[in-house]
Amino acid sequence: MHIVHLTASTHFGGPERQMLGLARSLPHDYRTTFLSFREGGRCDDFLRVAAREGFDAHPLRYDTPQLRSATRELAGLLGDRGADVLLCHGYKANVVGRVAARRVGVPVAAVSRGWTGENLKVRAYERLDRWHLRFLDHVVAVSDGQAARVRQSGVPDGRITVIRNGARPEAFADPDPALRRKLLGLFPSAGGVSRVVLAAGRLSPEKGFDILADAAAHVLTADAGAGFVLFGEGPERARLERRVAELGIGERFRMPGFTRDLDRMLPWADLLVQSSYTEGLPNVVLEAGAAGVPVVATAVGGTPEVVAGGETGRLVAPGDAVGLADRIIELLGDDPTRRRMGAAARARMRDHFSFAAQAAAYVRLFESLRSRAARLAV
Repeated sequence: MHIVHLTASTHFGGPERQMLGLARSLPHDYRTTFLSFREGGRCDDFLRVAAREGFDAHPLRYDTPQLRSATRELAGLLGDRGADVLLCHGYKANVVGRVAARRVGVPVAAVSRGWTGENLKVRAYERLDRWHLRFLDHVVAVSDGQAARVRQSGVPDGRITVIRNGARPEAFADPDPALRRKLLGLFPSAGGVSRVVLAAGRLSPEKGFDILADAAAHVLTADAGAGFVLFGEGPERARLERRVAELGIGERFRMPGFTRDLDRMLPWADLLVQSSYTEGLPNVVLEAGAAGVPVVATAVGGTPEVVAGGETGRLVAPGDAVGLADRIIELLGDDPTRRRMGAAARARMRDHFSFAAQAAAYVRLFESLRSRAARLAV
């Protein structure tokens, strides 16, 4: 069976890791092709990684605003390459993919990871996405929480399947101690830092990093050995930098930007914090669990499906900086509990969030979609 993924990749991040993890885990008689809108050349990062791993991976020639041309191009590629299923990721892929797949009789499904409502433009695109989801053959939601939101958009239950993201415990089996030194080296003017709280994600409003900064101010007052590192880039950077400066915590709240070393540094964090107002199923929380790092996170979207409160981390209400700070202080001050939670998190990822289980669920979906398409073609 030939599965074609359509995305609009702007960097090699969580969704891209999930696509590749699925492709690696499918049976040997499955073939995977990755197609991406060019996004001004930013798709190259992901497509290079996919090609290096032996998958067909190509950019579309046409992109916004030439979406009609992109639709014709995609339809031609699906027909010429003998695609059995088109799997779409994101609103642009859903809109173009739905029309192109219909033209050549290929079943089409979307992976719904969540909606951010980041700004007026994004909210308009997300409304369009919700409308288009109603007309796809199937929608995969990455969590029960996201499935409820898809259902509210008008997609019938019979066309929604929850398939959770996968984690990679094997990727963190042999961490390099040099990366612990690199993490601590991010605090050149605060030599007393011995415990690192890590956060990562796009610097956008829905991630709640302003709440994280406020929480950090409480933590750093109470714990002279703590330091915070926030990896990521985005439109909120300037506002966050101003807030960090106002709080006077810049020496121990570092914002180094995007890093390709996140996987290698993650096992050496003492704690991961996620402060979001909305999530689908956060990849960074899955990866933290796979790396054996306990998590303090907001109880939004699919996060409570990943973090077992009291067992693998702590959950707090979104927007509660004091509650977030209290849970961070509690765990930073309790090494045995952190170690126990980290081990439990790693076991939870291995037992409940494996790529093998994810692939098996997708195989069932792909076979169902192909069978249905064959019946309709008769």
